[in-house]
Amino acid sequence: MISADDLIELVRTYNPKTNADKLADAFEFGEQMHEGQFRHSGEPYFTHPVAVAAILTEQRLDDASIITALLHDTIEDTKASYEEVSERFGEEVAKLVDGVTKLTNLQLSSRETKQAENFRKLFMAMSKDLRVILVKLADRLHNMRTIKAMRPEKQAQKARETMDIYAPLAGRMGMQWMREELEDLAFRVLNPEGRQSIIRRFVTLQRETGDVIHRITGDMRLELEKAEIDAEVFGRAKKPYSIWRKMQAKDQGFSRLSDIYGFRVITKSEEDAYRALGAIHQRWRAVPGRFKDYISQPKSNGYRSIHTTVSGRDGKRVEVQIRTRQMHDVAETGVAAHWSYKDGVRSGNPFAVDPAKWISSLTEQFDAEDDHDEFLEAVKLEMYSDQVFCFTPKGDVTKLPKGATPIDFAYAIHTRIGHACVGAKIDGIRVPLWTRLRNGQSVEVITAEGQTPQVSWLEIATTGKARTAIRRALREADRERFVKLGHELARSAFEHVGRKATDKALETAARALRVGTVHDLLSRLGAAELTAHDVVQSVYPEIISGEGEEISPRRAVIGLQPGQSFERAACCQPLPGERIIGITHRGRGVEVHAADCDALSAFEAQPARWVDVNWHAGTHPAAYATTVELTIGNDAGVLGRICTLIGEKKANISDLEFLDRKPDFYRLVVNVELRDVEQLHSLMLTLEAESDVAAVSRFRAKPERPDWKG
Repeated sequence: MISADDLIELVRTYNPKTNADKLADAFEFGEQMHEGQFRHSGEPYFTHPVAVAAILTEQRLDDASIITALLHDTIEDTKASYEEVSERFGEEVAKLVDGVTKLTNLQLSSRETKQAENFRKLFMAMSKDLRVILVKLADRLHNMRTIKAMRPEKQAQKARETMDIYAPLAGRMGMQWMREELEDLAFRVLNPEGRQSIIRRFVTLQRETGDVIHRITGDMRLELEKAEIDAEVFGRAKKPYSIWRKMQAKDQGFSRLSDIYGFRVITKSEEDAYRALGAIHQRWRAVPGRFKDYISQPKSNGYRSIHTTVSGRDGKRVEVQIRTRQMHDVAETGVAAHWSYKDGVRSGNPFAVDPAKWISSLTEQFDAEDDHDEFLEAVKLEMYSDQVFCFTPKGDVTKLPKGATPIDFAYAIHTRIGHACVGAKIDGIRVPLWTRLRNGQSVEVITAEGQTPQVSWLEIATTGKARTAIRRALREADRERFVKLGHELARSAFEHVGRKATDKALETAARALRVGTVHDLLSRLGAAELTAHDVVQSVYPEIISGEGEEISPRRAVIGLQPGQSFERAACCQPLPGERIIGITHRGRGVEVHAADCDALSAFEAQPARWVDVNWHAGTHPAAYATTVELTIGNDAGVLGRICTLIGEKKANISDLEFLDRKPDFYRLVVNVELRDVEQLHSLMLTLEAESDVAAVSRFRAKPERPDWKG
């Protein structure tokens, strides 16, 4: 562990005006509070906060951040209180320490709604002061560097959390070096054999080809000197996880992977950066489609650089990044550059983004998401995506996540344009709305008066902003229909318990359920966002049982026209609880498909046949046939035990068929009658846990040729 004097010297290298006494006091206080505590490795616990503080000095952060790092576990793990920290080190530090403590207590790797709610809290903490997440990232980095002392199962849990949440977040904040190290440390835990194989192949490659980095670096320096460009050149091999990811994405072996080396050219000015690009392209052949200019089109986190890939010696591809020193500082520290110090003052980097504006741009669409799952979906889409830059016909640039479509482009321009979109042209050519946009394309949105968003757009749109606007428009369009349906459901539900759905009763229910007006209550009831059981129970809790009324299969789907019937599609066998889409068929009513059913693609060109439907949110009977495919051991009594397990899960077997019989295994399909998708998941988890079950999956038939006539 470094001493207090050593830590102060690290800070003084970039901030000579640091408050050394305050840092020393924080060091002493933290050491005193953690006295007698030890890490899993047996080291004194205080070695960890000191290491976290040292990591933050590498980013040249301010005194408050360094002190927070030294104290970040005191409120949570010691007798120190918020008031004591505030009195001794100031309110700013106390708030930061409290923020880190709250982040530490979030279980970000938990499931579904809880995870979504914790993501909300994470973004709320970031919005108050981004330094909270900078300290937390440094905390996670040191924990990952020392993870070997933990139990194997704890290592795996922390590594997955790091790979899923903290590494992408570091990348989104522009701290690419931290993202790469976090990913590689997690990779070492999650797939040690894969990582070792990459390293062994690197050693073999270096033995066969020599020091490629040294040779190419020398060649680049020579070309830049010829062009009279003053620049620094650095080369490195990419991290094992980065190479592994490329191998998986391109489905290629190591020997066929070319761009495993990266080079950086740091110039004195922006003009020299473009001159360096010209010199490199004159000397080596540029690889088509691998050029990005983030200087003229910076990323939202302030990142600026020119990226190009060229064919180097022996035809090997190398990636080159060209930028100025100030751009490089932002590329290394990302959003953290806002707090960086140099010679005792804020560095004043013109390329550092305002953290408040950055976090606002990242979270503005999340605030509109009321649904937990939709919020989590929007967060992950934004956190895990790269960007593409497209142009309007007037030449204005629009930034979108990778994989975006013309629908996303339309909504990025204006919600009104998105609502009225009927088609799009890319580089002057008419394309389907589900086309994926690429960098540099010119996109023209075709609109029509009277057009309204379609349900199918939710499957096409990828950005949180577009999906939120579409959902809101669909809800508004259906609002009156939902109000009428909700009124009918409420009337029936109240009559069922011998009461009347009077205005006063509905007003009482709206207040109790906190949904605003009676109009809002009936709309949400008709849209299946509330159940009639919940509404009645909010007014008459004493006469409503906890079980609720079972929903008849005939009225299980909401959103149909009066007198319109429905049937479940045989190809996907949708269950209550799953997102569904209706397709109208002449003379047959509506066929209900799961939202991810492959058969829906056949109807993309027929939007008039799509119906926005939902399952009724009440309790359903076990009346929905679902097919499960099993591979089980060929031993005495196995099939009997499987049938018993299915029965114990309150599922009725309606049919059973053997697909394949082998000496050691049987493969069969079982038709079971279920209530909803939760019962299906519970059943499959139970079957997976059975030692004699080798595989279990939901069986879905290939869709038959669609009815094109409608």
